[in-house]
Amino acid sequence: MANERTFLAWIRTSIGIMAFGFVVERFALFMKQLTFFLGKAEAAPHLQTGHGYSLIFGILLVGIGALIAVLAFIRFKRIKKEIEMETYSPSSGLDFLITLSVVGTGIFLIGFLIRSL
Repeated sequence: MANERTFLAWIRTSIGIMAFGFVVERFALFMKQLTFFLGKAEAAPHLQTGHGYSLIFGILLVGIGALIAVLAFIRFKRIKKEIEMETYSPSSGLDFLITLSVVGTGIFLIGFLIRSL
């Protein structure tokens, strides 16, 4: 049962990362529409040229979330087999991937916020 709970936790994490990627991608569109609505489009020309980094980063986050879901399923099946054969040994590959993606997201957001000052 613990294996299933862990699998579901990884799935929730992947859904969260994909949702965050979608929000990041749509944020540029929101900002573009907001500046147009407020009549300040000439004050923010960088928002008129497209999505920029948010599109790339949003797609990357959605891809990472989908990859984590696939890897979580593979890990779930492998651990289930190891438990049945009584040969289970912990592995930290998926843990490393999620840590790397969260740290990468944090670094990107820090850079984005510093750049927008």
